[in-house]
Amino acid sequence: MTPTRVLFVTSECAPFIKTGGLGDVAGALPRALARLGIEVAVLLPAYRSIRARIDAVDVLAEFAATRHFPGARLLEARRQGPVRHWFIDCAPLYDREGGPYGDETGRDWDDNPLRFGLLGRIAADLACAATPLAWRPDVVHCNDWQAALAAAYLRFALEPLARTLVTIHNLAFQGIFDASVVARLGLPPESFSGGALEYYGRLSFLKAGLHYADAISTVSPTYATEIQHEPLGMGMQGLLSARRAQLHGILNGIDLDLWNPATDPHLAAHYDAATLEAKLINKRALQARLGLTPSDHLPLAGMVARLTHQKGIDLLLDIAHELLDLPCQVALLGQGEKDYVDRLLALSRGRAGQLAVRIDHDEALAHLIEGGADFFLMPSRFEPCGMNQMYSQRYGTPPVVRATGGLADSVTDCTGATLAGGTATGFVFGEASGEALLEAVARATRSFRDAKLWRTLQRNGMARDFSWDSGAREYARLYVRLARRP
Repeated sequence: MTPTRVLFVTSECAPFIKTGGLGDVAGALPRALARLGIEVAVLLPAYRSIRARIDAVDVLAEFAATRHFPGARLLEARRQGPVRHWFIDCAPLYDREGGPYGDETGRDWDDNPLRFGLLGRIAADLACAATPLAWRPDVVHCNDWQAALAAAYLRFALEPLARTLVTIHNLAFQGIFDASVVARLGLPPESFSGGALEYYGRLSFLKAGLHYADAISTVSPTYATEIQHEPLGMGMQGLLSARRAQLHGILNGIDLDLWNPATDPHLAAHYDAATLEAKLINKRALQARLGLTPSDHLPLAGMVARLTHQKGIDLLLDIAHELLDLPCQVALLGQGEKDYVDRLLALSRGRAGQLAVRIDHDEALAHLIEGGADFFLMPSRFEPCGMNQMYSQRYGTPPVVRATGGLADSVTDCTGATLAGGTATGFVFGEASGEALLEAVARATRSFRDAKLWRTLQRNGMARDFSWDSGAREYARLYVRLARRP
């Protein structure tokens, strides 16, 4: 039997390029699918930073310039595993300094509609009868707004060969542009006037994908329910509710090789559930690196997050002094909105030794925080899936989370009943308020003082299976159902 073939379309993919969770998913999920016998080719732009780190590539195809897009080449990195990696080489759109979405200052590229329109256009071309390749996908899996337009292009193609799946990693990012872009992208006017692409008078890449895709998924079961209603539907709740029969909530997994306290090269000492005493060495190393007062007994909270309203940074700031007075230490790593950055830095200067703030993207420090902190903070207002709460449980660092999205699906609150049942793995609060966050952190600090209870909590979390195996099986079943539909 011919294996199912999937073209996995994304704007980022670890280890080539990563700005957040999407890059992790695009790196790990295709490998898990390949282990199940799915043939996967990952398609993404050949940004300058990617070209600089790939030594050997083959040219698979060339696409002539059109009146809508410049010419491009399809490159394939020499394979070092079961997953193909294909890159769209188009110097006018991708060969520039900066990140995948904007320049060094964080300003979005003005031509992002064309940059990611080309990604969708070529994905659709590779899934049509006129594809220049012998390898032909059964399913085009489009990830977030940057890839979602592939579903629209494929719907208007003459001889489409594949079905489409659009995955929402975060509905807050919708790819919204001026309506004039529709003509520049080569889409028919009726795609906009009929409402498929139109979003309050503008064009939305994501809405186009959600309208035209054969199936939709998002990254946790709870988030799939939340986005069908206000406020988390963010203007698309009507469309998502109408398509609920095609909407699937599949919890993300994590890369167990990359996030493994027994082998993690970024830790000062390796450990597992049987050697948790070695975790203390990482706590001391983290305190020393960040200038926190050395203390084995003072609970240390870690946080790695974008410094935005979504992540509940304001909730933390609202009760920061009370939290530190519990007493507690905090190690925080992230980048984000200037107001939050300024307030956090000012607070850290006033509470030196107790609060350390690093405004940076530092992968090594992120791993050390997971391994060295006693518990982990995730007070998100909404969280489609979240991964740090999974990393934390794997590292014996119980998370303190708000009950939303994937956080609600992956963390079990510590209560008498859940402790007795062997399921407690963290501390969960409901209301999006500083007071609720403070109460949850206070519960965590009290529990930390009970060494036997804390060890139980740590080992419960470390026993959870957050591999991609379960999620990959769900995606594989979905691909097979889509491929068999006429």
